[in-house]
Amino acid sequence: MSRFANNRSTGAVCPLALAVHMLAAGAAFTATPASAQQPEPAQTEELAPITVTGKGERRATTEGTASYTTEAARTATPLSMSLRETPQSVTVVTQQRIEDQDMQTILDVVNNTVGVSVNRYETSRAQFNARGFEINALMIDGVPTIWEQPWSSGEMFSSLAMYDRVEVVRGANGLMSGSGDPSASLNLVRKRASSAHTTGSLEVSGGTWDTYGVLGDVAFALNDAGSVRARLVGEYNDADSWIDLHTNQRSTLYGTMDIDLTPDTTLWFGMSHQENKSDSPMWGGLPYWYHDGSKTDWDRSKTTSTHWSKWNTTYETRFINLDHSFANDWNLHLGYNRGERDGESYLFYVYTYASQPGSAPINTYPAMYKTRTVQEDYSVRLDGPFSLFNRDHELAFGYIHSEQKFDADTRFALTGWGGIPDFDSYEGDFPEPTWSPLTTYGEGDLTQTGAYAATRLNLADDLKLILGVRDSTYKKKADDIYSDPTRTDVGHELTPYAGIIYDLNNTFSVYASYTDIFQPQTERDRNGQQIVPIIGKSYEAGLKGEFYDGRLNASIAVFRIEQDNLAADDPTITFIPGTTETAYIASEATSKGFELEVNGELADGWNIGAGYTQFKIEDANGDAANTRFPTKLLRSFTTYQFPGEWSRLTVGGGVNWQDDIYTYAPNPAGNAEKIEQQAYALVNAMARYQISDNLAAQVNANNLTDEKYFDIFEAFGAITYGAPRSVTLSAKYRF
Repeated sequence: MSRFANNRSTGAVCPLALAVHMLAAGAAFTATPASAQQPEPAQTEELAPITVTGKGERRATTEGTASYTTEAARTATPLSMSLRETPQSVTVVTQQRIEDQDMQTILDVVNNTVGVSVNRYETSRAQFNARGFEINALMIDGVPTIWEQPWSSGEMFSSLAMYDRVEVVRGANGLMSGSGDPSASLNLVRKRASSAHTTGSLEVSGGTWDTYGVLGDVAFALNDAGSVRARLVGEYNDADSWIDLHTNQRSTLYGTMDIDLTPDTTLWFGMSHQENKSDSPMWGGLPYWYHDGSKTDWDRSKTTSTHWSKWNTTYETRFINLDHSFANDWNLHLGYNRGERDGESYLFYVYTYASQPGSAPINTYPAMYKTRTVQEDYSVRLDGPFSLFNRDHELAFGYIHSEQKFDADTRFALTGWGGIPDFDSYEGDFPEPTWSPLTTYGEGDLTQTGAYAATRLNLADDLKLILGVRDSTYKKKADDIYSDPTRTDVGHELTPYAGIIYDLNNTFSVYASYTDIFQPQTERDRNGQQIVPIIGKSYEAGLKGEFYDGRLNASIAVFRIEQDNLAADDPTITFIPGTTETAYIASEATSKGFELEVNGELADGWNIGAGYTQFKIEDANGDAANTRFPTKLLRSFTTYQFPGEWSRLTVGGGVNWQDDIYTYAPNPAGNAEKIEQQAYALVNAMARYQISDNLAAQVNANNLTDEKYFDIFEAFGAITYGAPRSVTLSAKYRF
């Protein structure tokens, strides 16, 4: 499979003006603050408040708040800070936003969050991106879970049913994640068993392409005192697709318990099982050219798959945590997590150029893979206040140890290489090949450790300094049937973090920050020496505003990201002398731009989540880099709950716009030709009616204008179309 893995203007005045106007409008409201948004009647039965540990600790949980923002986040640093106090761009996709936009997977979150985007180059794989760089890891409760992008095990379809919120930190985040790309960190935060009485919800839904779903969520106490609490979440979704033959089934089971061992000590643990069954998925995209050099124009329903293709994945986790608060307001957290990913795929790759009668057949490549990834994580964190020079400050330090083992087996196709003579009329009826017995394809072991410390120094009442450092080790060995064994050993890589925040007044703060990240690589130079790890550096400065006691957050940021030591083809030599291994040199890429964002309550009953991002990314020669990723992004969604007699009705909508993306690929004549998707906008809408105190009905419509657009798979210039217009109806009963 890895042999087909993906490779690595100006304008938009209206979106920019809109974002500036929204920020200015938020500032204007400070003169007459709005009251807290009144939740719909049924939402008063949401989960009981979570038990608070420590004095004055900010609430990060978003369930039951009916808000598009939160009081605190911990993804950028190990310190629990409000968004205004965090000297980086942070977006929290709250439970209310998830429900309003009917987000069901992490893919939906990335498609609707400021500053991040998706290149969905197949039905079952996609590349997440931010500020021009790839995102290749997700965090769960602050612990990175890294996967090999070519060996996807359903990560992009990770269900949101078991998560309270998703915290997105843009820019490098080496203090918390260690190795990675200088793009962004996506942290999925689990739901907790926090209710001392029985409460929950049941939701059923149906929509376009025979999509049906059910979601149940119940929390309850197991003793009269409410000190032993449990929560169960179950979800099932069955859907056809706008793509011929393709269907998808998704199921999630999640159980967790909180046990208050003492008033200051809580043990919480649980397990989850997520399963995704994809029938007739596409592997790769649709050809962009015919053999004669003319361009194709497919219906969005066109497929390259077969009736026998499938890509099934499971992801199981088990976790246990202990939280303890000391009498001096210091807090201890101990954690263990084990994740097991399994995948089995029978795939059919169609490549080169579309065939018609009389032309050469389009090439075919059937393959079967069975993969297993096991990751174990151990973590400890200690944080609390301390006094120095008659001022109170905060300190946190901790340690994370992660071990990951990866195995891949394969069955070779003994038949099925004949190609397709007439792809125009192809409807997936290619016969299943004869398969060889299962044999080893490859394996890998990865061990990462990180010891970190961070402090927030209260230099003055209006001036805070945040300093941090992480010491990381990274050891990886890998081997497969097509490559020589590789070993990577990076010891004691130091990652600094620095940020400063100055409060202009009770509403506005200015900030600046620097952080970096590293990514080991296996490529070698012309002398056979392994190229040193990629270093990603992130510089950011901006203005943040917090309105209505934190119910509305707004920000303006400028940033610069540098990726140094990036392996690139050596222009002076093709192969390392004496070998057939490609020679590389260390190169670089630089991204710089700005963002505007506003999230929260603009007025009583009026929520908004919106922002605009614009940047420019160039390689060492000053040429545009990573052009498959959009460099201008508008993300917007807003809802309004009517007052008075119409208070049972909530309506909402938004627009997601991005500028053009492109790449160059060899056409049938052997010349590099541009493949471009022009800028486009997707319009979404929703409406919810509270039928009774417990029952609500909701409708969501996506891509209302039925925009036709595609993402790009660079190999042979393939494209994958995005979803047409769709509608989902749902009913939710809360108790």
